[in-house]
Amino acid sequence: MRALIVGLMLSVGLIATATLRVPAQTSLPSKMSIQLPGPTVNFQPGPNVGIVQANCLVCHNADYVYNQANMTRAQWTGEVNKMRAAYKATISDENVPKIVDYLMTQRGKT
Repeated sequence: MRALIVGLMLSVGLIATATLRVPAQTSLPSKMSIQLPGPTVNFQPGPNVGIVQANCLVCHNADYVYNQANMTRAQWTGEVNKMRAAYKATISDENVPKIVDYLMTQRGKT
């Protein structure tokens, strides 16, 4: 049993040693950058579009809104409040109806 344990420890040690070796000629870049894609769809003009951009684009792009089914005012209000409660969106009480007004012009259902 002891021989099995020692053998296992040696195997693990060899694997760890093998995976940690980096050839001497390998050089890592001194600086790396990542460019994230911009929004593929912009919010269309409408009442309070600036408030919508300031509050909604923090977490997602406009595609998220335009891919939703048309909703009633009550449903959009529920969605905005869900963003506040579940996802901690920092939308003020004062801006909720303004955002809903905008959403109604874009994807509203009566």
